[in-house]
Amino acid sequence: MTASRLRVAVSPLRRDSARRRPVEALPSVDAAVAALRPEEPMHCLRPAAITAAARSFVDAFDGRTLYAVKCNPEPRVLSALWRGGVTAFDCASPAEIALVRQVLPEASIHYMHPVKSRSAIRTAWQQHGVRDFAIDSEAELDKILAETGSTTDLGLIVRLALPKGDAVLDLSGKFGIAPELAPALLRRARRVAARIGLSFHVGSQCTDPARWSAAIRMAGDVAVAAGVKLDVLDVGGGFPVAYPDNDLQPLGAFMAEIDAGVFALAARLGDLAPGEIWAEPGRGLVAQGVSVVVQVHARKGDALYINDGVYGSLADAGSLNWRFPLRPLRQSGASLRRFTLFGPTCDSLDRMDGGFWLPEDIAEGDWVEVGQLGAYGATLRTAFNGFDRGYLIEVADAPLLETPGYAIA
Repeated sequence: MTASRLRVAVSPLRRDSARRRPVEALPSVDAAVAALRPEEPMHCLRPAAITAAARSFVDAFDGRTLYAVKCNPEPRVLSALWRGGVTAFDCASPAEIALVRQVLPEASIHYMHPVKSRSAIRTAWQQHGVRDFAIDSEAELDKILAETGSTTDLGLIVRLALPKGDAVLDLSGKFGIAPELAPALLRRARRVAARIGLSFHVGSQCTDPARWSAAIRMAGDVAVAAGVKLDVLDVGGGFPVAYPDNDLQPLGAFMAEIDAGVFALAARLGDLAPGEIWAEPGRGLVAQGVSVVVQVHARKGDALYINDGVYGSLADAGSLNWRFPLRPLRQSGASLRRFTLFGPTCDSLDRMDGGFWLPEDIAEGDWVEVGQLGAYGATLRTAFNGFDRGYLIEVADAPLLETPGYAIA
């Protein structure tokens, strides 16, 4: 697979060959708008902020940090995370694995999608040296054993199903084996694998630190029932970041709950306790590292028609009514007014009702910076109606919001 085809497979920005050019570096978003006057969405990458957030997490977490590549696969993001001390990556597809191997050849790659095709397992194992795989069923284990052959270096991480929680995005419905069925799968995995472990995911943007310690206790129940030595406990992702009007506890509060849960688990399991603790942060490492500059194409009362929307970088603003921080890129003394946003496509579902406050005199041609879009923003873009172009630049100014416990530069 060529580098260009690989990049298309996971690239957040689909630009035709005539528009491909080196990523520009400018001191600030304001300077970028003044110089480029973009008429298409402009993605403003802050590598220093990503590196600082990564370093904050790595320093705070007493274990191994695996970045969830699905969150943002941009190669410059991966490199910024590496500089922050993240050397292991949670991948969910052969394309993500190939990208990480290309950008960071020395990285440790873990295939943490619990359901994989046979060809994907073979590709990861044979071509990219991946040795650790997540499973949540006997059938998945059978596939992995059939495609990897006789080996002494296989790692199997059993994904547990958690009860529905109160995370903004609950992830309890699709993956995971029921706790009462997990011990048998763990015992079978122990017989055929060099490393075994348990994993879970409390849900994306989970603001309650106690959810992690509760999940660790449940993992302990499964481990006791299985009666086998664990090598790994993977506490998943879900670590939250700041958005308008949310009130977050600092990163240290989440780490304290995890540390307490792991300490209690070790005391309970004794010699069967896991020797390694993993985490799979995504949003927490990269959300503040990218913003997107949009332009107003029209105004109708309290509705603004902009050049990005739910089929582009603002999917969560539409389907989830997620609110993002906004900043107009011109001086205005006008009072603020609440606006509804419409994206550029012809679909009336391309609408964002989350409540976006901007100066009352905002008008056609104005630019607005939308923050906290490093997580899933560019990654979820589509080519619907042909609105798939965008600039990618680097800037050095601070993000619009700071998440408690994370450095921003």
